[in-house]
Amino acid sequence: MRQVKLGLWGPEVSEVCFGSLAISPLQGRVTEEEGVSVLKYALEQGVNWIDTAEIYDNYTQIAAAIKDHPEILIISKSYSVTALEMRQSLEKARTALNRETLDCFMLHEQESALTLKGHSEAWEELLRAKEKGIVRWIGISTHAAAGVRAGALQPGLDVIHPILNYEGLGIIDGNLSDMLESISFAAELGIGIYAMKVFGGGHLTHDPEKAVAFVRSIQGVQAMALGMSSKEEVDYNLLLLAGQEIPRELREKVKHRERKLYIADWCQGCGLCLEACPQDALQLVGSVAVVDAGSCVLCGYCGRVCPHFCLKIV
Repeated sequence: MRQVKLGLWGPEVSEVCFGSLAISPLQGRVTEEEGVSVLKYALEQGVNWIDTAEIYDNYTQIAAAIKDHPEILIISKSYSVTALEMRQSLEKARTALNRETLDCFMLHEQESALTLKGHSEAWEELLRAKEKGIVRWIGISTHAAAGVRAGALQPGLDVIHPILNYEGLGIIDGNLSDMLESISFAAELGIGIYAMKVFGGGHLTHDPEKAVAFVRSIQGVQAMALGMSSKEEVDYNLLLLAGQEIPRELREKVKHRERKLYIADWCQGCGLCLEACPQDALQLVGSVAVVDAGSCVLCGYCGRVCPHFCLKIV
């Protein structure tokens, strides 16, 4: 598998990163045991790094899969605001993953310089952790062009994980052109960049070749995280990246199945899901939540905050 280097200071990794949201409880596509099996299979095929986050709640799942693979790199993220919260997030990851040193840790979903200012204590704690050798590389994930630009200017930042696809789906503060300009700016500063939502949360799976080719064409983007929840999806994506012909039988097995966010009829209209949605894809109509399917990227973040378990990706 093709190996790449994330920017000037980041690690050398496989071009594809295993996006573990797809096997996490947050999306609920597979059982924990099935997820472990899929992840192990991907590692055996040459994928050598995993993207996760504290809110995915799947550290134990990943720990089981990497038990015999100490060389595998793990990137995680948290919404920590204070130094104490960041220390707790780092310790939680180290303990649950059984790793004395974390490979890469990020601030999750940073939108702008203002957002990063609000998380400055947590960032300073990340810098201290890096100096102490608790974490090797640090960075941010973002759905915003302004987030990429602001992140590139953060002291000590190594890696940025931005949303990127050929339709510009999921960008929360502008259009695709804005995102590409910000990525170019970050790349010129030597920042490592790996893309998320390459298939637009499932909206672009009708032409996966175009989706992958687009991300590969962007100078300064070295890699991409792909969510995979079956061994067939692993085989499909790795053949796609290798430019090899995908057998018809395999295409049929992973043929795009329309997925959507289901909102149960017992929704109480509390509005917590609206606050959790990074895409502003939810609104209250009357006393219930309603989703704009065209804006939803099927991340599942809304479901984790619903006190009545009304939201689920199906």
